[in-house]
Amino acid sequence: MAKSSADDAELRRACEAAIEGTKQKLLLSIRVAKSRGIWGKSGKLGRHMAKPRVLAISTTLKGQQAKAYLRVLKYSTGGVLEPAKLYKLKHLSKVEVLANDPSGCTFTLGFDNLRNHSVSPPQWTMRNIDDRNRLLLCILTMCKDALGRLPKVVGIDVVEMALWAKENTPTTTISQRNLLDVPVPTAVIESDLNVNVERELVSQAEEEDMEALLGTYVMGIGEAEAFSERLRRELLALEAANVHAILESAPMIEDVMQGLEAATSCVEDMDEWLGIFNVKLRHMRQDIESIETRNNKLEMQSVNNSSLIEELDKLLAPLRVPSEYASCLSGGSFDEDCMLQNIEACEWLTSALRSLEAPKLDPAYANMRAVREKRQELEKLKMAFVKRASDFLKNYFSSLVDFMISDKSYFSQRGQLKRPDHADLRYKCRTYARLLQHLKNLDKNCLGPLRKAYCSSLNLLIRREAREFANELRASTKASRNPTVWLEGSGGPGQSVNNADTSTVSDAYAKMLTIFVPLLVDESSFFAHFMCFEVPTLNHLGGPGNVSKSGVHDDDDLGIMDIDDNDTKSGSSDLIVLNEALQDLLNGIQEDFYAVLDWAYKIDPLRCISMHGITERYISGQKADAAGFVRILLDDLETRISTQFSRFVDEACHQIERNERNVKQIGVLSYIPRFAILATRMEQYIQGQSRDLVDQAYTKLVSTMFVTLEKIAQTDPKYADILLLENYAAFQNSLYDLANVVPTLAKFYHQASEAYEQACTRHISIIILTQFERLFQFGKRIEDLMFTISPEEIPFQLGLSKQDLRKMLKSSLSGLDKSIGAMYRRLQKNLTSEELLPSLWDKCKKMFVDKYENFVQLIAKVYPNESIYAVSDMRDLLESM
Repeated sequence: MAKSSADDAELRRACEAAIEGTKQKLLLSIRVAKSRGIWGKSGKLGRHMAKPRVLAISTTLKGQQAKAYLRVLKYSTGGVLEPAKLYKLKHLSKVEVLANDPSGCTFTLGFDNLRNHSVSPPQWTMRNIDDRNRLLLCILTMCKDALGRLPKVVGIDVVEMALWAKENTPTTTISQRNLLDVPVPTAVIESDLNVNVERELVSQAEEEDMEALLGTYVMGIGEAEAFSERLRRELLALEAANVHAILESAPMIEDVMQGLEAATSCVEDMDEWLGIFNVKLRHMRQDIESIETRNNKLEMQSVNNSSLIEELDKLLAPLRVPSEYASCLSGGSFDEDCMLQNIEACEWLTSALRSLEAPKLDPAYANMRAVREKRQELEKLKMAFVKRASDFLKNYFSSLVDFMISDKSYFSQRGQLKRPDHADLRYKCRTYARLLQHLKNLDKNCLGPLRKAYCSSLNLLIRREAREFANELRASTKASRNPTVWLEGSGGPGQSVNNADTSTVSDAYAKMLTIFVPLLVDESSFFAHFMCFEVPTLNHLGGPGNVSKSGVHDDDDLGIMDIDDNDTKSGSSDLIVLNEALQDLLNGIQEDFYAVLDWAYKIDPLRCISMHGITERYISGQKADAAGFVRILLDDLETRISTQFSRFVDEACHQIERNERNVKQIGVLSYIPRFAILATRMEQYIQGQSRDLVDQAYTKLVSTMFVTLEKIAQTDPKYADILLLENYAAFQNSLYDLANVVPTLAKFYHQASEAYEQACTRHISIIILTQFERLFQFGKRIEDLMFTISPEEIPFQLGLSKQDLRKMLKSSLSGLDKSIGAMYRRLQKNLTSEELLPSLWDKCKKMFVDKYENFVQLIAKVYPNESIYAVSDMRDLLESM
């Protein structure tokens, strides 16, 4: 037998070289011929011709699991093997040996992951049966050991394969352990393998069973007809044995049939008896149904009679008016002792009217004559009672207020501030709270006049209390008046400002709010509940003075909200009507608040800041929707305070602008230090509130100060920079501490700092250029000419020769210490703020050295061989002076 290509070491090395770098181990490599069937896609002859290929089995380890691959290698132009296809054996689903090949050496491999199934799979043709079996055995062994399953095998007998493997054991054994650890191709190369392929395909036990089975029928394998006849005789013998067994069991079957006949007779007898009993039961059931029908009719008649009597009693009951309720509703008294009877009468009247309306009254009874007459009678009784109660309450409200107004002890008197106390008034009103709720249920339209009467009466009392309290509050407050001319310059910068303590003014305003704002909120809340407005529960105003004498907010707890469960929804319409009523209740009291504000503004306009903060705190704590008037009042007070403070700021700006009219201004303007005093005091009054109000004032005042300063400086351009730098420096010095804590002032501080630096630069530049005019004028000419001609040509220009340079240096730098001293005196001249001189002189020396250094650099470019006074010497000279 010819040597197999699987044993070709040269082919094995070529295959290993082709798959080098893939980390795969080669198991088997064998030469094959590749072809396709006549049903392939292409119709060209070349597509069906056999092509030489090499099939290689390789494995790789990933963790503890082995992966097996089938590689197809082809020969390149130079005869070198190179990879062409790669298949994973885990996707191998079918191995088919073609039946149309008589030699049996042609087979196909089917993979389940190929996308295009319309293309016929390639056909592989081996050189002989041994090579075919060797390759397929290796593939099947890999599938079973490495992947744990076998593909479908078509066209070849597995037993035949096992027999072939047994005969060729020395050359086709593979170690299972080596397959998983270090893959090996064949048993020829690895001689130490010890597991046969036949063990892989058919186990030893299966093989023994197969041999025993074949041994049993070995006689008939060559004689098919004799074997068939033997099987037929055995089948007939078995059928005869079955018939004999059946005949032997015949007596037993007869006994069973007799037992069945006896049981059938008994069943027939029982069926006759059951038929008789069924007839009797049916007759009995009919009798029972007849009796139940008669009883049901009698019971229904009894129930209907009882229901009719009950309905008649219910219908007649509300048609009778109890005598005690009739007398109370038509002409009873409304004194406090009689209110319990009045409330009971109202409750009865309300329930009686509702009982005559749907859904409590059946619509079938609505047009009955007795019902219509009774409804008319109750309506007349209701109208009479509502009119009597309304007239009484109007007079009652007026008499309560008149009594309190006539008693001066209720109001503030000279030397004594009186906190308004409405506890007794509310206590007396609570007596009629439930009556009002019943009046609303009886006739909702009657509440409008009652609310107007209550508002007009109580408005007189509240306005009288506020007027007397405000007058006595102003009279008892001791505070010296501060001048409004804060930034006037006529007094000079040394004029002292009146710093008298005016905190009592803002304290008085705070006291006014503390006393009356909670009172107004409580009155609004009490009015909303007392007059039966369906609005959300009121939240009390945050702040001092909102607690009643008992220490709890119990003034509005009237106990009337649970009378009518069907009318408890709050609506926006009720809220609108409530706010309109509160306008009538509290209107006019704002005038007394305005009077306190105007009085405080005249004493100290800066107290607007404190009062603004106080008002803001009350506004932030005001959450009650029903106290709309109070919220509007606080908003109006805040607006009025802002307006008055804006008027003060405008007056201060006018005072600043008056400085512009003076003919000549020198030194620090008077409003600069005065503004620092003003800002300090304004910050003291903020107290964590009104930051925006004060910041707006700062912005307007400082902007006006800077604009006015610039205008004053332009009146005398010769001394403009001196005036600017002195005033900007004074502004920074006076506001240094405040600028560190107030962002708005910090912004203007930096603006003043920039303006100061610019004024210093302009002023120093003029002094330097005036003292050393020829020196720097010469440098300016050279610098201008360098834009048009080269530095070498400049010495040949008129007035710029080396002789001209020497003359200019001699005249400008001779007596240099005197010239610098003159520059210092010029800087000192007209400067009123002596403390600024050292910093200005330092800026002047630095600027002069910078200018001189630029000049020296120009001279070095144009006159390279000319000697000039060194910059370092000039710097030392300036430092020594």
